[in-house]
Amino acid sequence: MSPRLVGINHVALEVEDVDEALAWYGRFFELELRGRAGSRMAFVDMGDQFIAIARGRSQPPDASRHFGLVVDDKEAARRALEEGGVQVSPPPSLDFRDPWGNQVQVVDYREIQFTKAPEVLRGMGLDGLEKSERARAELRDKGLA
Repeated sequence: MSPRLVGINHVALEVEDVDEALAWYGRFFELELRGRAGSRMAFVDMGDQFIAIARGRSQPPDASRHFGLVVDDKEAARRALEEGGVQVSPPPSLDFRDPWGNQVQVVDYREIQFTKAPEVLRGMGLDGLEKSERARAELRDKGLA
């Protein structure tokens, strides 16, 4: 029997400068630093998960390769990115490229299957963040609700 995929522990973004990347992403998203490995890597908390920002971008800008960030308010993220001069995709999607060529897709927690445990949401100060009916139906259809 093969092992089952359970989730993603973290994603590592390659950037040219970790401090610049923390400052850039910090303009648009609330960041909580978990820790650092000197100037070569930083770890940003996302509740019970994290993202790593690593120095050493070695490939050209991403085309199809991307990762998705889950936020509590996608339209607030869109406004912040647009006000910061970042080119974003038209609604309903919200995709952008960071200055290092990483392709990012932003999704709203309420609209997707991904679910944080109630105690994690509470610890993040997100009590009451509810799923849409469509997301709840997807979870029910998979026997996950």
